[in-house]
Amino acid sequence: MRIVTTHKGTDFDGLASLIAATMIYPDAVPVLPKSINANVRAFVAIHKDLFTILHPREIDFDEVTQLIVVDTNSWNRLEGMDALKGRDDVTIHIWDHHEGGDIEADRVINDGLGSTVTHLVLELEARRLILTPMLATLFLMGIYEDTGYLSYPSTRAEDARAVAWLLDRKADLSILGGFLRQAYGEKQKSVLFEMMKHPVRRKVNGYTLSFASVPIVGHVANLSVVVKMFLDLENSDGAFGVFFDESRGRCMIIGRGKAETLDMGKLMRNLGGGGHPGAASAQLKSDAHGPQEVFDTICTLVENDQVASAQLSDIMSFPVVSVETTVSMETLGVLLKEKGCTGVPVTDQGRVVGVISQRDFKKLRKETQLQSPVKAYMTPSVVEIDADKSPMEAARLMIKHDIGRVPVVVDGEMIGIVTRTDVMRYYYDLIPD
Repeated sequence: MRIVTTHKGTDFDGLASLIAATMIYPDAVPVLPKSINANVRAFVAIHKDLFTILHPREIDFDEVTQLIVVDTNSWNRLEGMDALKGRDDVTIHIWDHHEGGDIEADRVINDGLGSTVTHLVLELEARRLILTPMLATLFLMGIYEDTGYLSYPSTRAEDARAVAWLLDRKADLSILGGFLRQAYGEKQKSVLFEMMKHPVRRKVNGYTLSFASVPIVGHVANLSVVVKMFLDLENSDGAFGVFFDESRGRCMIIGRGKAETLDMGKLMRNLGGGGHPGAASAQLKSDAHGPQEVFDTICTLVENDQVASAQLSDIMSFPVVSVETTVSMETLGVLLKEKGCTGVPVTDQGRVVGVISQRDFKKLRKETQLQSPVKAYMTPSVVEIDADKSPMEAARLMIKHDIGRVPVVVDGEMIGIVTRTDVMRYYYDLIPD
């Protein structure tokens, strides 16, 4: 028996991936967690006659020979699947687009696309399978939800191609808004009101973080929307809602961020959860984690740089090609041609004192000036940056000073150099992970 399942708190990407996987594994049974988002529940309620979906309690796990997991790679995000952990007689396939995870699988399909269902849609296209307009619409909702209608930075060209294919299969744009619009009603207003009563603000490692803890009873839909509003009202770099349900012994942590170097997904993976750089969540046992302990744990992770995005030391070039102040402009020209670079730092006894580039050759008026030292034509005011800074901070310096390269230093000593090309390659995902 094959089964397909997805994460608790199922969103449209999870549901769409679940259904799409049953087309790729035609004899697999879709198993949907009991905990699903309110808008997904509404969609399933309307379309339930079109799907044969089981819940974990309806599965005889002794008969399961293959587990297909979609939109997650973590055991603790699955519902009722513990009986399959460590089973040598069960093969596992994973289709996901998140980083990290602890499920040891026989096959993993994860190219880091904007949504998981994009992987599956492209596979359906490659197999030339036929979609009904309803299925095309569901799959489109999965892509749009996780890519913000193709507007999130995580969106890839493959997501757009999948959208085009689905639209060609008569995906209905007119019904998307009703299901993708997240509800904000009286329950959500009440939770936000409680969060704003006594928010905790802390300055940690240069970030302003806001925290709020609210007890809840039972299921409250769309808490992520509440935390996003909390972030906006607090105007912090990152905001965290900690929601305790004492009756169930659970603690849900939802984080939202807007600082470019604060990776919420990485932070929540340290807590056993997951997500994206700007939005992530984790679930803990409430009897072992109080609000203060959760706040302190998050602050410790941030303080120890366990949530930072890429640093310049990850993308810089080294060792650095440089020239001493006494080198002639003619020798510099030969060096730039040999090394294929457009500029280099200028050093004096190992210390950076300037930068010189191909543009500086325009300052030469006579051929005899080629014998002049680079010191006479270099830009003497050196803009440096520490190795622990982010690519975005380097980009800001380049824009501000109209320069194409910045020496990377540690304690004043140059250890590398980052160029405009390095930064652009990083932000446009043109370098390997």
